[in-house]
Amino acid sequence: METISSCLIYWLGEVEYQQAWDLQNLLAEQIAAGKQPPSLLLLEHPHTYTIGRRGGREHILWSEEEIKRRGIAVFEVDRGGDITYHGPGQLVGYPLLPLASAGWQGERLPQADFVGYVRKLEEVLIRTLVYYGIEAYRREGLTGVWVNKPAEEVSLPVKISSIGVKVDAKGVSRHGFALNVQPEMVYWQGIIPCGLDGVQMTAMAEWLSPCPSVQQVAQEVSRYFESVFGCAAEWQTALPAGLHR
Repeated sequence: METISSCLIYWLGEVEYQQAWDLQNLLAEQIAAGKQPPSLLLLEHPHTYTIGRRGGREHILWSEEEIKRRGIAVFEVDRGGDITYHGPGQLVGYPLLPLASAGWQGERLPQADFVGYVRKLEEVLIRTLVYYGIEAYRREGLTGVWVNKPAEEVSLPVKISSIGVKVDAKGVSRHGFALNVQPEMVYWQGIIPCGLDGVQMTAMAEWLSPCPSVQQVAQEVSRYFESVFGCAAEWQTALPAGLHR
């Protein structure tokens, strides 16, 4: 996997899903052409369900009427993984990084590099959660970040962050991760999260009172992104001239 020496990190606040997707595509093209540095978009979405390449609408549990009543947008997207929820109170990160090694000709990114990239994203999130005093970990054979939610007799693993990515034909990554800070958890009841029967979702707010804001968590994520990926990161609050959300 190509070494990333520097990265611009953009805090964008709340952005409609389609706008963020369009922005990813625009930036990825510029990064591939050498016109834009590697970038990480950090933001929130309004209520949205996205369905990855491995998913289907059969994993939506609520009726179309209920989805419309609650104002939830639904998108079928080109990332890996199944169905997930995005909404206010959740930190979403879209790393747009040139991952392919020099001389890469647009073939499928080697599996080891792809998996290694996903493991790095998990590591960023695990370190962020540990910083806030939440013990987090990976689970064998599953993507994302998990924590133990204390119960009366046993500690059950619950999911606090989901990951779904794509590497395009030019070797630039798209999509990314979602970390539940303090979203309205009721929206998870409308889907089978990640297409995994029985999976339970949780959020940082169940451990922390008061819970930090999404922007505060974004700043910590950017710090650990910089250390895990070994790059010099620069925090931005506005997009470059000529780019629009």
